[in-house]
Amino acid sequence: MYGKFLSLFFILFCFSSLMISCSGDATTKEDPTVNESPTKPKEEKKKKEKEGYKVGDLVEDFELQNVDDKMVSLASLGEEVKGATIVFTCNSCPYAVKYEDRLVEISQRATKAGYPVIAIMPNDLEIKPDDSMDNMKKRAQEKGFDFPYVIDAEQKVFPKFGATKTPEVYVLNKTEEGFKVAYHGAIDDNHDDPKAVKVNYIDNAFAALKEGKEVDPGATKAIGCSIKCKK
Repeated sequence: MYGKFLSLFFILFCFSSLMISCSGDATTKEDPTVNESPTKPKEEKKKKEKEGYKVGDLVEDFELQNVDDKMVSLASLGEEVKGATIVFTCNSCPYAVKYEDRLVEISQRATKAGYPVIAIMPNDLEIKPDDSMDNMKKRAQEKGFDFPYVIDAEQKVFPKFGATKTPEVYVLNKTEEGFKVAYHGAIDDNHDDPKAVKVNYIDNAFAALKEGKEVDPGATKAIGCSIKCKK
């Protein structure tokens, strides 16, 4: 009888130990999702703004002061446009200066194609005082700019585009959803000599969009001066 009691006690002891061990495993076992970092919307947005728009991305509208003191936006271009040609440029960059006369010619073709030019000056004026609004007005008059030449005074627009150079161009195609990037990069393949240009990327974009095709190439490397940012 005493032997049966010991056997029963031993079985209960073993069973209790097994339960405690299993319980401990359940509470201490590492959850594989604990160390996963949750996606933070603010961080994603910040990263996207830093990278800028890619081909196919929807562009957020903006409103910037023009050299005629009026405010210019994508919406202000009117309902009849097919898109827009955004060119980040300035007075002080020698690369941008080389493109000024070409930009006037491009503007005429762009307007005819339905993609009017908006030139945006993105530089910090403390670093580049030659790019002030007064100097922008003088340059626009001297060169006969027939397109808006606006200033990104608070430097909020060019980071959204992801622009880093002057000049740097974005051809936008107007869709039912809004303006989308169709081409991004250089104006043409020869920044030094307009007579030696073999490929005009902007004109290629207009031609492709007219036929309802994707622009090829959709992106090229912009050659120019770095945009000067506030410190």
